[in-house]
Amino acid sequence: MAKDNKSMSETQLVVFDLASENYGVDISSVREIMRMQNITRVPGALSYVEGVINLRGKVLPVLDLRKRLSLTVAAQTKDSRVVVVDIAAGEVGVIVDAVSEVLRIPDSSVEPPSSMITQANSDYLMGIAKLTDRLIILLDLNKLLSTGMDGASLAALIKDDSILAEKEPELAAAAAS
Repeated sequence: MAKDNKSMSETQLVVFDLASENYGVDISSVREIMRMQNITRVPGALSYVEGVINLRGKVLPVLDLRKRLSLTVAAQTKDSRVVVVDIAAGEVGVIVDAVSEVLRIPDSSVEPPSSMITQANSDYLMGIAKLTDRLIILLDLNKLLSTGMDGASLAALIKDDSILAEKEPELAAAAAS
Protein backbone atom coordinates (compact mmCIF):
# COMPACT_ATOMS: atom_id res chain seq x y z
CA MET A 1 0.00 0.00 0.00
CA ALA A 2 1.48 3.34 -1.08
CA LYS A 3 1.80 6.13 1.46
CA ASP A 4 -0.17 9.28 0.81
CA ASN A 5 2.42 12.05 1.30
CA LYS A 6 -0.29 14.72 1.22
CA SER A 7 -1.75 13.43 4.48
CA MET A 8 1.61 13.85 6.24
CA SER A 9 1.93 17.36 7.70
CA GLU A 10 5.33 19.01 7.51
CA THR A 11 7.03 22.27 8.40
CA GLN A 12 9.58 24.18 6.37
CA LEU A 13 12.42 25.64 8.44
CA VAL A 14 15.37 27.95 8.04
CA VAL A 15 18.14 26.19 9.98
CA PHE A 16 21.02 28.17 11.46
CA ASP A 17 23.96 27.60 13.78
CA LEU A 18 24.55 29.19 17.16
CA ALA A 19 27.34 28.02 19.47
CA SER A 20 27.77 24.74 17.55
CA GLU A 21 24.07 23.81 17.84
CA ASN A 22 21.37 23.75 15.16
CA TYR A 23 18.31 25.96 15.55
CA GLY A 24 15.32 26.26 13.28
CA VAL A 25 12.57 28.82 12.71
CA ASP A 26 9.51 28.61 10.53
CA ILE A 27 10.39 29.91 7.08
CA SER A 28 7.22 32.02 6.93
CA SER A 29 8.67 34.42 9.53
CA VAL A 30 11.96 34.92 7.62
CA ARG A 31 12.04 37.88 5.22
CA GLU A 32 15.66 37.66 4.09
CA ILE A 33 19.15 36.54 4.99
CA MET A 34 21.97 39.09 4.72
CA ARG A 35 25.70 39.18 5.13
CA MET A 36 26.93 41.10 8.16
CA GLN A 37 27.22 44.83 7.74
CA ASN A 38 28.14 47.83 9.85
CA ILE A 39 25.77 48.22 12.77
CA THR A 40 25.15 51.61 14.39
CA ARG A 41 25.02 51.27 18.18
CA VAL A 42 22.11 52.85 20.05
CA PRO A 43 22.93 54.17 23.54
CA GLY A 44 20.75 52.78 26.31
CA ALA A 45 19.46 49.84 24.26
CA LEU A 46 18.84 46.43 25.79
CA SER A 47 22.00 44.34 26.28
CA TYR A 48 21.25 42.04 23.33
CA VAL A 49 20.30 44.85 20.92
CA GLU A 50 23.45 45.33 18.86
CA GLY A 51 22.10 48.46 17.19
CA VAL A 52 20.45 49.35 13.90
CA ILE A 53 21.15 49.11 10.19
CA ASN A 54 19.72 50.89 7.17
CA LEU A 55 17.88 48.31 5.09
CA ARG A 56 16.81 49.96 1.84
CA GLY A 57 15.96 53.22 3.59
CA LYS A 58 14.31 51.62 6.65
CA VAL A 59 15.97 51.60 10.07
CA LEU A 60 16.07 48.00 11.27
CA PRO A 61 17.05 46.94 14.82
CA VAL A 62 19.57 44.11 15.00
CA LEU A 63 19.62 41.71 17.96
CA ASP A 64 22.35 39.27 18.94
CA LEU A 65 20.65 35.89 19.33
CA ARG A 66 23.61 34.49 21.29
CA LYS A 67 23.17 37.21 23.92
CA ARG A 68 19.38 36.80 23.97
CA LEU A 69 19.73 33.06 24.61
CA SER A 70 22.46 33.64 27.24
CA LEU A 71 25.03 31.75 25.15
CA THR A 72 28.74 32.55 25.12
CA VAL A 73 29.35 35.57 22.93
CA ALA A 74 31.78 34.90 20.08
CA ALA A 75 33.42 37.01 17.40
CA GLN A 76 31.56 37.31 14.14
CA THR A 77 33.02 35.41 11.19
CA LYS A 78 32.65 35.45 7.43
CA ASP A 79 29.78 32.96 7.89
CA SER A 80 27.83 35.19 10.33
CA ARG A 81 24.51 36.42 8.98
CA VAL A 82 21.68 38.77 9.84
CA VAL A 83 18.36 36.96 9.45
CA VAL A 84 15.56 39.50 8.97
CA VAL A 85 12.39 38.19 10.60
CA ASP A 86 8.88 39.47 10.99
CA ILE A 87 7.60 39.43 14.59
CA ALA A 88 4.56 41.07 16.20
CA ALA A 89 6.50 44.29 16.95
CA GLY A 90 7.73 44.54 13.31
CA GLU A 91 10.78 43.48 11.36
CA VAL A 92 14.06 42.87 13.19
CA GLY A 93 17.40 41.40 12.26
CA VAL A 94 18.94 38.64 14.37
CA ILE A 95 22.62 37.77 14.22
CA VAL A 96 23.41 34.06 13.86
CA ASP A 97 26.72 32.22 13.40
CA ALA A 98 25.73 30.79 10.01
CA VAL A 99 22.65 29.82 8.04
CA SER A 100 23.02 26.21 6.97
CA GLU A 101 19.89 25.23 5.04
CA VAL A 102 16.19 25.35 4.35
CA LEU A 103 14.65 22.07 5.42
CA ARG A 104 11.27 20.34 5.35
CA ILE A 105 10.59 18.18 8.38
CA PRO A 106 7.57 16.01 9.11
CA ASP A 107 5.62 17.28 12.12
CA SER A 108 5.80 13.74 13.51
CA SER A 109 9.58 14.19 14.00
CA VAL A 110 9.07 17.07 16.45
CA GLU A 111 8.90 16.39 20.19
CA PRO A 112 7.96 18.98 22.79
CA PRO A 113 10.88 20.14 24.93
CA SER A 114 11.29 18.15 28.13
CA SER A 115 10.15 19.90 31.30
CA MET A 116 13.52 18.92 32.79
CA ILE A 117 15.41 21.19 30.38
CA THR A 118 13.01 24.10 30.15
CA GLN A 119 12.30 26.89 32.58
CA ALA A 120 9.11 28.80 33.26
CA ASN A 121 10.23 31.59 30.92
CA SER A 122 11.25 29.34 28.00
CA ASP A 123 7.93 29.16 26.17
CA TYR A 124 9.83 30.25 23.05
CA LEU A 125 11.07 26.64 22.70
CA MET A 126 8.60 25.04 20.29
CA GLY A 127 10.20 21.63 20.30
CA ILE A 128 13.10 19.49 19.19
CA ALA A 129 13.18 18.07 15.66
CA LYS A 130 14.73 14.59 15.56
CA LEU A 131 16.57 13.92 12.32
CA THR A 132 18.64 10.86 11.50
CA ASP A 133 21.97 12.54 12.23
CA ARG A 134 21.13 15.51 14.49
CA LEU A 135 18.67 17.43 16.60
CA ILE A 136 17.32 20.87 15.73
CA ILE A 137 16.01 23.19 18.43
CA LEU A 138 12.86 24.89 17.15
CA LEU A 139 12.35 28.50 18.23
CA ASP A 140 9.36 30.82 18.22
CA LEU A 141 11.16 34.12 17.57
CA ASN A 142 8.05 36.14 18.31
CA LYS A 143 7.98 34.77 21.87
CA LEU A 144 11.77 34.76 22.26
CA LEU A 145 12.18 38.38 21.25
CA SER A 146 9.28 39.66 23.34
CA THR A 147 9.64 37.52 26.49
CA GLY A 148 11.55 39.09 29.35
CA MET A 149 11.99 42.45 27.70
CA ASP A 150 10.19 45.73 27.39
CA GLY A 151 8.13 45.15 24.26
CA ALA A 152 7.25 48.82 24.09
CA SER A 153 10.95 49.71 23.85
CA LEU A 154 11.49 47.27 21.00
CA ALA A 155 8.36 48.51 19.23
CA ALA A 156 9.62 52.09 19.59
CA LEU A 157 13.01 51.12 18.21
CA ILE A 158 11.39 49.35 15.24
CA LYS A 159 8.70 51.88 14.37
CA ASP A 160 10.12 55.24 15.47
CA ASP A 161 13.28 55.92 13.53
CA SER A 162 13.28 59.55 14.72
CA ILE A 163 15.50 58.43 17.62
CA LEU A 164 18.21 58.04 15.02
CA ALA A 165 17.66 61.25 13.06
CA GLU A 166 21.23 62.47 13.60
CA LYS A 167 22.62 59.07 12.51
CA GLU A 168 20.65 58.86 9.23
CA PRO A 169 23.47 60.17 6.93
CA GLU A 170 25.90 57.71 8.54
CA LEU A 171 23.41 54.84 8.10
CA ALA A 172 22.79 55.73 4.47
CA ALA A 173 26.54 55.83 3.77
CA ALA A 174 27.02 52.46 5.50
CA ALA A 175 24.20 50.90 3.48
CA ALA A 176 25.61 52.23 0.22
CA SER A 177 29.05 50.71 0.85
